[in-house]
Amino acid sequence: MAHDSSQPDDRPPSSSTSEVAGEVYDELRRIAQKAMNNERPGHTLQATALVNEVYLRLDASARRWHSRAHFFAAASEAIRRILIDHARSRGAAKRGGSLGRVPMDDGLALAGTGAVDLLDLDAALQDLGDMDPRMARVVELRFFGGLDVAEVAEVLGFSKRTIENDWSTARAWLRGRLDA
Repeated sequence: MAHDSSQPDDRPPSSSTSEVAGEVYDELRRIAQKAMNNERPGHTLQATALVNEVYLRLDASARRWHSRAHFFAAASEAIRRILIDHARSRGAAKRGGSLGRVPMDDGLALAGTGAVDLLDLDAALQDLGDMDPRMARVVELRFFGGLDVAEVAEVLGFSKRTIENDWSTARAWLRGRLDA
């Protein structure tokens, strides 16, 4: 994530969603566009609508943001929930259908087939989260948030090497789970 050097990374606990979102709209739009790039062609949800929905959900939560990292972590989680809800509402629960399958680019590939069912991925991430919450968070931030390893390390407060290890291990575990 690009940071304005005149803007401190940590925000006071009183920062509202509207204050933070106004300052990071372009970054949030970039993340939403990356998430939408992972979706099937002809997806009915557009990046702008996704950003608006993320904003509405975060604003409705009335949460306070302690830092940009805190805000982006919540935004990634909201993107995941919105895409999963959208897949469910579009009838993606029908296994074998194409509505819930999304292509993966090489950098985010999780399954050997190059495509993964969003609902299967969500279930696998929940299981991974039960075993190792940090690894599940790394996948969520990378896959749904579109963050790179350095950005994830910043958001979670761990070293880049730790996040690289978590990402590698989580992808291997998810590949086995999703290919089964």
